[in-house]
Amino acid sequence: MKAMRTVVNARTLAALVAAWGFGIAARGAETTAFALVKEGNRYVGEQAKDRVVQIRSEKSIGGLSPNIWFVVYYDPTATLKATEVKFAAGKMIDVKRPFRVLEPVTGGDTPLDRDKLKTDSDQAAKVALKEPLLEKLKVSATQLKLERVAEGVLGVSGPGEPVWKVKLWAAKLREPTRDADIGEVWVSAAEGKVIKTDLHIDRVD
Repeated sequence: MKAMRTVVNARTLAALVAAWGFGIAARGAETTAFALVKEGNRYVGEQAKDRVVQIRSEKSIGGLSPNIWFVVYYDPTATLKATEVKFAAGKMIDVKRPFRVLEPVTGGDTPLDRDKLKTDSDQAAKVALKEPLLEKLKVSATQLKLERVAEGVLGVSGPGEPVWKVKLWAAKLREPTRDADIGEVWVSAAEGKVIKTDLHIDRVD
């Protein structure tokens, strides 16, 4: 009887560990950009923590949620003032100091205003996907980038606003197994509203 309880307890423990591991993996695959900023703080120096200048993803695969992300921090100790942390499924896989030559000239190395970062990546994607032009299309993939737009681009003076640039792909009408780049939707990180659309739905023909 005691041996049986031991076996049952061992099996229960194994099941719990497996479920816990699966839960971590599932959450990692759906981790949002702002959550990755906090995670990325573990891998940069105190002088760079939370001083984000850009967040970007690779094109999503097998769904609409990107799995590969890059968080770029302003790092005054780096030669080109930046440290980049790369994530896959919510886990850090690389840390490097990227080659960013133009950004110091264009203002792209200035940390984003944290008070204006109110719209996370998942929310920005949802807002973009609600655009009326997309109603009859099967959107197959997304790619997101959060960065400061150049001064004057949106008719706003000053250093520029943080904006999510949501790039979209949709299935081709005649070849549904292939997709086409149909353009971008820009979403304000501060207000969570669409501020610019550049969609070309004719590309799915």
